[in-house]
Amino acid sequence: MKRITVYDIAREAQVSVATVSRVLNNTAPVRPATKARVQALIDKYQFQPNALARSLFKKATGMLGVIIPDITNPFFPTLLAGLDQQARKHGYTIFLCDTVSTEGEYADQYERESEYLNLLMEKRVDGIVWIGGRINLARPSAAQVKEIVDVAQRVPLLLVNGQVPGADVHRVYVDEREGAQLATQYLIHLGHRDIAFVGGYSYMSNTLQRLQGFQRAMRDNGLKPRKEWVLDGDFSVDSGKQYFNRLLQLSTLPTAVFCANDLVAVGVMKAAHKAGIRVPEDLSIVGFDDIPYAANSIPELTTVSLKCYEVGRIAADQICGMMDGDKAIKTIKVRPELAIRESAAPVSVANKMIDNAYSVE
Repeated sequence: MKRITVYDIAREAQVSVATVSRVLNNTAPVRPATKARVQALIDKYQFQPNALARSLFKKATGMLGVIIPDITNPFFPTLLAGLDQQARKHGYTIFLCDTVSTEGEYADQYERESEYLNLLMEKRVDGIVWIGGRINLARPSAAQVKEIVDVAQRVPLLLVNGQVPGADVHRVYVDEREGAQLATQYLIHLGHRDIAFVGGYSYMSNTLQRLQGFQRAMRDNGLKPRKEWVLDGDFSVDSGKQYFNRLLQLSTLPTAVFCANDLVAVGVMKAAHKAGIRVPEDLSIVGFDDIPYAANSIPELTTVSLKCYEVGRIAADQICGMMDGDKAIKTIKVRPELAIRESAAPVSVANKMIDNAYSVE
């Protein structure tokens, strides 16, 4: 069958190509009778405009590039769901770039980011949302910063939960220090004084912000964290198990553990269960992120909600406004919330007694 074009529709409807375009895009009023005639032919032939031709005409592709570090981390799909749904309302389609390194080397991940940036430029995306990766480095290299600045000068660029020193880029973020303070203050309110902080990478700004929030809450309450109870190195379930097993080797066990994310918290809970330590009767655990697993663990995990879905929607509104030429707010801060569930409880006699049960001979 011959491919129907906009010119065929215009010829049969006895109108101009511009009139057909107005009906298709609803960009200008068309007399009802004319509009009905054109729409009838569009329906008859199931006509779909050529996306490439439209992008050349409009000098826009309708595509939004999104860079994330690891699609398997449950934090990101929730944020992406909000981002995608809201972007589609604005008429944009997401081009997703997952930079996860299969070898576990983060230098390789940053190389993938550079490769995807080049690809997104080749695809002529209308804007880019960047989540995680190098934008969470506490000290990115000069070359990494320059690449971000160069991209921001070519297309609208929005950072989510990240900030790059020396790069004046639009961003949407959740106050992670405040979230960590909320979690730690809650544990202190429950009577805990011996609190550990585990998880994350010390070279990542989001880990440092969470640690700073934890330290601030402890300090404000006249408490000083023990160095041996502050452990970092990963954000995974397996690392949570390893952290808790390391704590078990110490002469004194904390009565509560604040975890840098929910996956670490799940690992700590599993290791505690295997060691015969009850949560929350013997040990209170609080996570961070509020991923879907958190409300479905046993016990249900008390955690800091970063409002991922809402942040995704806000980010979509922000970047779509930037792509459409609207004046955008430079920085948008979202306040975190504490999702109180079952994994944290008031400190008890049982909490204090397990110190002796797990003391090193």
